[in-house]
Amino acid sequence: MSNKIESIQVLGTGCTNCKKFYELTKQAVSDLNMEVEVEYSTDIQKIIELGVMSSPVLAIDSKAVIVGQVPSLERIKEVLSNGNNETAKESCGCSCGGKC
Repeated sequence: MSNKIESIQVLGTGCTNCKKFYELTKQAVSDLNMEVEVEYSTDIQKIIELGVMSSPVLAIDSKAVIVGQVPSLERIKEVLSNGNNETAKESCGCSCGGKC
């Protein structure tokens, strides 16, 4: 990885999708042998402070990188490998979970 990641957060409302995203992110961190703890928060104020309006959110070093969807384990690994160089992508807004 080009930049060392200092913090990883999964933020959401506490729903099943948010919890799944957190578990997938922890698995990705483990698979990549990263030495960083994954924090999970249901604090809506933190989501607002990141400047996003959808959840769940994956934030790397306090920067939103995945918003409004639960991506695959492989996608999370890809994003973590890019570190804080990744740009957030909002979901499409429909009920597809970011698949369209």
